[in-house]
Amino acid sequence: MNIKILSIGKTDDKALITLIDGYIKRLKHYIKIEFKSIPDIKNRKNIQISQQKVLEGDLIIKNIQSSDVVVLLDEKGQDYSSIEFSKYISKKMLAGTKQLVFVIGGPYGFSENIYKRANHKISLSKMTFSHQMVRLFVVEQLYRAFTILKNEPYHHE
Repeated sequence: MNIKILSIGKTDDKALITLIDGYIKRLKHYIKIEFKSIPDIKNRKNIQISQQKVLEGDLIIKNIQSSDVVVLLDEKGQDYSSIEFSKYISKKMLAGTKQLVFVIGGPYGFSENIYKRANHKISLSKMTFSHQMVRLFVVEQLYRAFTILKNEPYHHE
């Protein structure tokens, strides 16, 4: 299985970039992973929020294959503990999933087309986080999931 993380916009904070890159490097020991930033919509201050979501959705769709299993990181998604999330990842691998795509939307969420295309929605917390921080949390939780699956000492219960 391959994992792809799609994110609207780029991360400007160098400390966050370093942390994200560190977890991506660690994850490559377990699985093929790609982190792709989709550029922000130009002139978005002059575009209505609903139109911005549609335009972002179009860019997301261009980066998804028809066979991909798409997981939206959405505040209204299903909550998982780290162990439950590792079991979710394991089930996807055992099911023969070719590519699991995690999508981090823009500041206003996703368009209806993206919600319709999604196979699953996952919430990282009931709290709201910046999209910059979500990128770090996703790669850290993926790394944690693989260490749990491999019975490595990173996660403590």
